[in-house]
Amino acid sequence: MARDPVCGMTVEPEKAAGKSEYKGSDYYFCNVGCKKKFDENPEAYLKTVTPERMTIPVEGMSCGGCSSKVTKALLEADGVINCTVDHVTKKAEIEFYPGKAGREGFVSIIEGLGYTVPEEESIPTNAPTNAIDPVCGMTVNPASAKGGSSEYEGRAYYFCNPNCKKSFDQDPEAILSPAPEPEITEKRISPEKLTTLTLPIAGMTCASCAAKIEKNLTTLKGVFSASVNFATQKATVKYDSQQLTPAGIEKNIVETGYEVIKTSGEKSVEFKVIGMGSDHCAGVVKKAVERLAGIKAVETNFPNAYAHVTFDESSLSTRQIMKAISDAGYELELIEGGKEAADVEREAREKEIRTLKRKFTWAALLAFPIFYVAMVEMISESLIPGFINPSHFPVRFALFQVLLSLPVIFIGRNFYIKGFPNLLHGSPNMDSLIALGTSAAYLYSFYAADLVILGMDSTGRYVRSLYFETAAVIIALILFGKYLEAISKGKTSEAIKKLMGLAPKTAIIEVDGAEEEVPVSDVQVGDIVIVKPGEKIPVDGEVISGLTAVDESMLTGESIPVEKSPGGKVAAATLNKTGSIKFRAEKVGKDTALAQIIKLVEDAQGSKAPIARLADMVAGYFTWGVIGAASISGLIWILAGTAFGVVLPGGTFIFTLTVIIAVLIIACPCALGLATPTSIMVGTGKGAELGILIKDAEALENFRKINFVVFDKTGTLTEGKPRVTNILTFGGHTEADILRMAASGEKKSEHPLAEAIVNEAMDRKIDLADVTHFNALPGHGIEITVHGASLFMGNRKLMEDKQIDLSTTDKEASRLADEGKTPMYIAGEGTVMGIIAVADVLKESSVEAVKELHELGIKVAMLTGDNKRTAEAIAKIAGIDRVLAEVLPEDKSNEVKKLQQEGYKVAMVGDGINDAPALTQSDVGVAIGAGTDVAMESAKIVLIKSDLLDVVKAYKLSAATLRNIKQNLFWAFGYNTVGIPIAAGILYPFFGFLLNPAIAAAAMAFSSISVLSNALRLKRVRL
Repeated sequence: MARDPVCGMTVEPEKAAGKSEYKGSDYYFCNVGCKKKFDENPEAYLKTVTPERMTIPVEGMSCGGCSSKVTKALLEADGVINCTVDHVTKKAEIEFYPGKAGREGFVSIIEGLGYTVPEEESIPTNAPTNAIDPVCGMTVNPASAKGGSSEYEGRAYYFCNPNCKKSFDQDPEAILSPAPEPEITEKRISPEKLTTLTLPIAGMTCASCAAKIEKNLTTLKGVFSASVNFATQKATVKYDSQQLTPAGIEKNIVETGYEVIKTSGEKSVEFKVIGMGSDHCAGVVKKAVERLAGIKAVETNFPNAYAHVTFDESSLSTRQIMKAISDAGYELELIEGGKEAADVEREAREKEIRTLKRKFTWAALLAFPIFYVAMVEMISESLIPGFINPSHFPVRFALFQVLLSLPVIFIGRNFYIKGFPNLLHGSPNMDSLIALGTSAAYLYSFYAADLVILGMDSTGRYVRSLYFETAAVIIALILFGKYLEAISKGKTSEAIKKLMGLAPKTAIIEVDGAEEEVPVSDVQVGDIVIVKPGEKIPVDGEVISGLTAVDESMLTGESIPVEKSPGGKVAAATLNKTGSIKFRAEKVGKDTALAQIIKLVEDAQGSKAPIARLADMVAGYFTWGVIGAASISGLIWILAGTAFGVVLPGGTFIFTLTVIIAVLIIACPCALGLATPTSIMVGTGKGAELGILIKDAEALENFRKINFVVFDKTGTLTEGKPRVTNILTFGGHTEADILRMAASGEKKSEHPLAEAIVNEAMDRKIDLADVTHFNALPGHGIEITVHGASLFMGNRKLMEDKQIDLSTTDKEASRLADEGKTPMYIAGEGTVMGIIAVADVLKESSVEAVKELHELGIKVAMLTGDNKRTAEAIAKIAGIDRVLAEVLPEDKSNEVKKLQQEGYKVAMVGDGINDAPALTQSDVGVAIGAGTDVAMESAKIVLIKSDLLDVVKAYKLSAATLRNIKQNLFWAFGYNTVGIPIAAGILYPFFGFLLNPAIAAAAMAFSSISVLSNALRLKRVRL
C-alpha cells in the first residue's frame, strides 16, 4: 500500500493510475490529475524533506488481515508515504518524512491496535534490513555485520567477515561489475506474482491440527500467507509461483501428517456403448481408448455395454474419447459427465460419515456388554450371567472383557495412530488426549486382568478393579460424537451445495451442423450451444439466433423471465422458459458468473474473522494445558491419599487414575476450533441464498460495527435511467403536442435526458415530426425547425439567452426543481409552450432501506456530483441525513475519509467505476449487482439483486452471525472452564461427587455438537 502525495488517498501500487520517481523514491497516484500536479512541482508536495525508511518488528500478527489492519493504520499517520507490513516476517517497513512522523508515533499506533513492538530490537532508519555481502553473496544483517562495512560511490556495503571486506576494499569495481545491485531490502513477494491455492484436507480432528498445518505452511519459502479452516477442512495458501509449486505445498501438508484430497487432474466418465455385444467388441473399444495420450484407466463390460474411463483432463477431453470410440465403429451415449471438485469433496464427506457410522455401530455393540457387566456387578452379581460370574469364574470374567474390548481399541486405532506421534513431535491434539486417557484405563485394566488370569488375585481385588468399560465406552461415545459432528458440518455448507447443484452436468453443442451432447466441463469458448425450452443454460454467452424468455431469478432475484433475442447475454444455470436458442459460449468453467459466485462464497467460508484470534491462540496451547491440568490434578490427589491420609474410594491409585482420565477426555479443543468458522460458514451461506455475497469473514464481522452508510446516488439510490415525470403545457398546447415536438428534436441527441424524452414518446406511441433544421447548443439545449417553425428546447439559461418570458412558469419550474427534477423548457415565438420534467427516480426500496437503517441507529448520507439543490430534494424524499453534493469522482474517497476522521465506521454503497476508490477507502465497501466489475472487485460485499433493503439484511446478518459466534465462544470457553475442574475432582471434597470418565466422554461429544447446532440456527434467522 502507498499514499498519494497530492491528495493523501491510500493507493495499491499495482492498481495505481500512475507512478513517478523522484530522488530515488517511487510515488503512486489515485488518478492522472494527481500525477500531473506532482510532476509539475514535486517539492511543493514533498516540502523538500528527504524521506526516510524505518523497519519496526511487530509481534502478535497471525494472518494477512492483521498485516492489512496495521498497514491501513500506519498509512493514516501524517508524513507516511509508503508502508509494507508482513505478518510472516513480523515486520513493518515504513517510508516517511522525518519531523512529521517518527518511531515513537508508529509504535503507539501499532500497540493501539493490540500488537506489541519488542523494545530490544531496533533497525536504524535508511539502512537495509538485510544486505548481501558483495564478495561471497552471504546474507548479512547490517546491524551486526562481523566484517564491518565499506562505502563506495555513496553506497554502504556490509560484510560477513574481515577477509571479504579486505577483498572488496582492494578492488571494489572488480567485485561489483559482474554482480547485481548488492544491497537488497528484506525479501517480499510481489503482489502481482501471488497465486492462491485452496486444498481440501482429510484427517484434521480439532483446531490444534489446523494450527499445526498452518504453522508448517508458513515456514515454506515463497508462502505469503496460509489459513487453515477446521470447519471447512480446507487450507488456503497465497504463495509466489516462482518460488513454490502446488506439489510442494501438498507435500508439506502430507509430511505434517494429513492427507490432501485430490480434486483435479484426474476425471472419470462413463459411456453406454451401443453395439458392444461381445468380449471382442469390449476389447476393441478398450484398445481404441487406451491409444489416447492421458488415459489412466479403461474398464469395459460387454454384458452391461458400458465403458468407464479415467483420464488426465489437462491433456485430454471427453469429446476426444467419444470420437475415438465412435471412430472404432460404435455409437455411444454419455452416462456420467465426470466428477468435479465439488463431487469429490462431497463423496469424501459422505464416505467419512459412512465410516464413522460403521465404526460407532460396531464399537457400541461390543462396548455395551462390557459396560453392562461392569455396572451391574456394582449392584448385584446375580444380574451377571452365571458363566462369567466374577466370584465363581474370575478368569472368564476378565477374559470376557479383554476379548470384547480389544476390537473396540482396534476400531478406534486412528486416535492412537495420530495422537501419539503428534504428542511425541510436540504438537498434541484432541486425538492425543483421547489416546492418553483410554490407554491409561486400558493398560491398567490389562495389567489387572493378567493378574487375575495368572491366578495372582486371591483376594478378588483386581477382578473388581477392571476399567475396560471406561476405554470402550469412551471410544464408542467419541465416535458417536464425531459421526454427529460430520453430519452437522455437512449441513453448515448446504448453501454452497445448492449453488453447485444449479449448474447442469451436460450441454448440447453444434459440431459440423449436428447436435452433440458433452459434459459441461468440455464446452469451450466459441462453441455454439443449443438450449431447448425447459433446459438450463450451461455456460455464459451471447445469443446468436432464436427468441426466448429466461428465468434469471437465481442471479438477480427477479422472478419475471427476461426476454432474450440475438445479441442478448445469457448466464449459466439460468432456466430457458419458452423458445429454443443458439448462443456462442463466452465464459466457461470457472469464469462463468455462477462459478465466480461459488468461488466467492467458498473463499468467504474459508476465511477467518478477527474475533477468532483468541480461540486460535488458545487452541494452540490448549492440549498442553490439559495434559498439565491432568498431571497436576493427579499429583494433588496422590498427595492427598498418601501424605495426608485422605481415604479415597477405590484406593488412591484408582481414584487418581479416574481423575486423570476424566480430565484428558472431557477437554474439548474441537468446540473452540468450530466456534467461529461454523458460524461464518452458515452466515455467508445464508447471505448467498439471499443474494448477499460476502467476500470474507472480516467484512461479515465488521459490518455490524458500521454506524454510517454512504450511498452513491445515480444507479444506487436511483434507477440510473432518467424518466419523464411531468409534462406541463401552456398556451393551449396538449401533452402530446409538447412531447412530439420535444422528442422530434431530441431524437438526434445522445444526452441521457434526451433519451428519456424520446423513450416516453415511443411508450405513448406518438408519431414524431420531421426536423428540417437542428443545432446543438452545448450546455444550453437545442434549436430546431419543425413545419417551418423555430423552436428552442433546453434549460433556463437558454430561455434567458433567447429572451423568452418565464414569468408565468417560474413557480412551476421552481417546484419541479425542489422535487429533484430537471425542468426542460420548450419555447417558440417568444413564449414558453411547455415544460417537460425529467428525473432519475428513486428505487422503490430506497426510502424503506433508509428508514430501516435509521431504526437500527445508523446515519445515512448521499454522495453525488449533482448540484446541491437537486441532491437535497432527492435526499428529502428518501429521508437521508446528510447530503454530499457536487463531489467530483476523484474526491469521493476523500469524503468517506472525512467521515472516518469524524469517528464513524463507514460503509460505502456504490455501483460505478468512479465509486471504486471510495469503496476501497470505506471500512466495508458494498457493490450492487447491476454495477461494474471494477466496483465489485473493490467491494467486500456484493448485492446481487441491487435491492437496497439487502444492505439492511446484510447488517442484520452480520449482527446475527457475530452474536452467534460470541455464543459459541462463550459455550466453548465456559464448557472447558467448568468441565475440567469438575473432572479434576473439585466437587469431591464438598459433595463426594467424582465424574465418571464415560460421562466425561459424552459431555465432550455433546460440546462440539452443541456448537454446531447453535451455528445452524443461523439458517433460520429472520432478516
